[in-house]
Amino acid sequence: MMTITARYLIAPLLVLSGLAVAASGAGNLGSLRGQMALDQDPAPARIEDPLKDQGIQDRVYIHQPPLIPHQVRDYEVDLKVNQCLSCHGWKNATERNAPRVSPTHYENRDGLTLSDISPRRYFCQQCHVPQTGAGLLVENTFMPVESLR
Repeated sequence: MMTITARYLIAPLLVLSGLAVAASGAGNLGSLRGQMALDQDPAPARIEDPLKDQGIQDRVYIHQPPLIPHQVRDYEVDLKVNQCLSCHGWKNATERNAPRVSPTHYENRDGLTLSDISPRRYFCQQCHVPQTGAGLLVENTFMPVESLR
């Protein structure tokens, strides 16, 4: 059985050897931050203005939320007001020539239809984002599902 003194000597050595192994493999890692130190903040990236009047954009996977084809900066969406519903709610959509909110947004978790937007669907930009002409942040090989090509 190992003595208490030996445990106190071996444990730090194991930790230090593990750190040395981890540090040796860290040289080939890359970061979107580049060489910037972790205690520095990069300049905030500005998201390009949305592509306007592009019409309905094709979706690339089943159940993809539609993109927003207009600016939403300064839109008020909080617990008391949802500015999106002033155009896209069922009451005003036809008059505003805007797509109506999907009927699924009026269902609760149990599938029961509510008389108003479900609380879990109230904050639109959790799923819907403005369409932009921004390029890819990282290269990828994503392809739309076959049925949507």
